[in-house]
Amino acid sequence: MSTSDRYILTLHCPDDRGIVAAVANFLLEQNCNITESAEFHSVEAKRFFMRVVFTSDSSQGLDALRAGFAPIGERFGMEWNLYDAAAKVRTILMVSRFGHALNDLLFRLDIGALPIDVAAIVANHTDFQKMAEMRGIPFVHIPVQKGGKAEAEAQLLDLYHRENCELIVLARYMQVISDDLSGKLHGHIINIHHSFLPSFKGAKPYHQAHARGVKMIGATGHYVTADLDEGPIIEQDVQRVTHAMSADQMVAAGRDIESIVLGRAVTWHAERRVLLWGNRTVVFR
Repeated sequence: MSTSDRYILTLHCPDDRGIVAAVANFLLEQNCNITESAEFHSVEAKRFFMRVVFTSDSSQGLDALRAGFAPIGERFGMEWNLYDAAAKVRTILMVSRFGHALNDLLFRLDIGALPIDVAAIVANHTDFQKMAEMRGIPFVHIPVQKGGKAEAEAQLLDLYHRENCELIVLARYMQVISDDLSGKLHGHIINIHHSFLPSFKGAKPYHQAHARGVKMIGATGHYVTADLDEGPIIEQDVQRVTHAMSADQMVAAGRDIESIVLGRAVTWHAERRVLLWGNRTVVFR
């Protein structure tokens, strides 16, 4: 059986009896075989979340499966999506002048560990143009002049739609995304930042943290919303540090953990493991 016969169904809806049975019966009727299934019942919200991976012996294809499942989705009031598991997520990577997160994503891409298709690397500086060109990835320089954010974001949005993208990854892109763009691409922009916020804001947060003698550093990967660095969290991780570390050593440790967390967040999003609901996520790892 080819990978094109493998599909991913994700859904969430008000919790009710019969949801799992309805999904399973539908897949049985379509001659499908479930290979992976995960679910979560939120007792507080009375909501049900589910991710199912299945294969199909039928030649009817994705559109027919979607049409057949639609009545079930309507019956239970589901927010649902059905994907071809072989289709890689068309993605734009964005960067400024810190390249660690970008380099890590490109390495994961090189070794086949990241199920995305990079349409372009977009940057407001040209520091990583050669890195993109060496890999044969289009590099698009979109400078952000003072008072020119709207024009720059219009260029980005045009590129996003022209290249049929589904995702933008801010791999240490150091420009604030406007409320307008984050609203238009809600759930389709992932950012990474250190977890010192809100305690240490502004320039050199690791140096500020070092001066305060912090004992733990971390990073947060999240979806971008109008609330700066407060969007729904996909992944977080931490690392202990000691008094013996210099500020520069803490910066180096921070680079590592930022890269790891962003890599996980992008991978899980691309594998359709992240279900976005309001200001939170359910992640089927």
